[in-house]
Amino acid sequence: MSDTFSYLLMAWLDPQLLMLTALGTFAGIYVGAIPGLSVTMAASILISFTFSWDINHALALIVGIYCGGVYGGSRSAILLNIPGAPSAVVTAFDGYPLAKRGEAGQAIGLSTVMSVIGGLLGTLVLAGSAPFLADVALEFAPRDYFLIAVMGLLLVSTLAGKSLARGIFSVALGGIIGLVGMDPVTAQGRFTMGSIDLMGGIHYVVVMIGLFGVAEAFYQLHALHQAPVRQKVDRIVPALGMVLKYLPLSIRTSLIGVIVGALPGTGGDIASLFAYDHAKRSVKAPSRPFGDGAYEGLVAPETANNAAVGGAYVPMLTLGMPGDAVTAIIIGALVIHGLNPGPMLMVESPHIFWFTVGNLALANIFLLIFGLTGIRLFTKVVELPKALLIPLIVVLCVVGTYSINSSMTEVYWMLGFGILGYFLKIFGFQMGPIILGVILGPLLDETYRQAMSSVGDSATAFLAALVTNPLSLLLTTAIALLLLGQTPARQWLLTRWRRG
Repeated sequence: MSDTFSYLLMAWLDPQLLMLTALGTFAGIYVGAIPGLSVTMAASILISFTFSWDINHALALIVGIYCGGVYGGSRSAILLNIPGAPSAVVTAFDGYPLAKRGEAGQAIGLSTVMSVIGGLLGTLVLAGSAPFLADVALEFAPRDYFLIAVMGLLLVSTLAGKSLARGIFSVALGGIIGLVGMDPVTAQGRFTMGSIDLMGGIHYVVVMIGLFGVAEAFYQLHALHQAPVRQKVDRIVPALGMVLKYLPLSIRTSLIGVIVGALPGTGGDIASLFAYDHAKRSVKAPSRPFGDGAYEGLVAPETANNAAVGGAYVPMLTLGMPGDAVTAIIIGALVIHGLNPGPMLMVESPHIFWFTVGNLALANIFLLIFGLTGIRLFTKVVELPKALLIPLIVVLCVVGTYSINSSMTEVYWMLGFGILGYFLKIFGFQMGPIILGVILGPLLDETYRQAMSSVGDSATAFLAALVTNPLSLLLTTAIALLLLGQTPARQWLLTRWRRG
């Protein structure tokens, strides 16, 4: 027990580890706030500098970058409607309307505190139930991941605004964009129109920056002479009463984030979507309508995507399976340093597990400190005259896109998606469902093929597995209820039930 506590507090008591965690968290926040400069990119670059370091020093820096980067994407999402990371896409739905109301300071302050609560809860769950969650994750077969992807697509009604038909069109368009490139099974081109450049596919961050960043900049040209909204930054730290008011919701969505994050191959983007949908369905009297600046719509995704960080470490540390792209990089770092991620890690190197738990908790404390600083300076961005702000947004989008793969082709695609998004916004389409389709489309395709291969490409056997396996049956039932909830039959059934 004494060894466990010494490992937990190692990063807290060692000045070098303390500084590396602080440095990583600070860098992660500001890298994550720049569209295109993802936390995955930052972690992969820094790994190359840490090969000769002690493993604890390398992990301290990467943990800080991971926690800071996941949170950092919310800042540009709230201020500019440009998510700095896919996990912040849902944050923009209510965060940006809050900035348009002049409440960006309070929105960022609340998102910071709730992100820290989510991160700490995720760390607590990691420490207390990692083996149990790992066993649950092992039970998920490809068909179950397919069902999760289907559930995600069915949540399109949550993101579609007032028109479900437009939402269905948008998510289908996103799915097609996500499938562009080389077929992973047959190696044939899909939707490439004979172009070699498209064989590698279109990076989802390119699509995201174009649809959210450039499209928003073009759309703001309609209000070029409109005076910028003055932001209220007199109170950045949210009142205790406000935090306590949203604490039950943050606890529920944190659990959603941990569970989704613990499933290999998922991450904060899917967790934040599920959490936002849960908030819309469970909160009966939101502060404002969802999509118009509801604080509940800000709290739910921010707690979920930060809690998913702790969840993502569960399969990595206990099974040797990456929970998301960043933990895949960390697995590489552990292997390079002579460790063997997997079931034997807890036996052979238990200090790595407990050191990581303590380091995650420390990174969240630094996240609170750094997250509540610089907000006044950040909010000045949205107070710039639109004649200066719009070119600044476009330049940031170009730089962010080029930094992904140093490719001008991707910059052209980003500008093309910006123009497409502009016209879609004019006709009342939401950008969220398109990004949802881009992210979930390839997951749907891959898991469906794996599931079919596991039953010998028999449709009958595949359908039978959906109702005979307990976990698959549970997910299938949830999908059926989601479908029912999006039809007129739902209201009819509720009316009949209330009448007895």
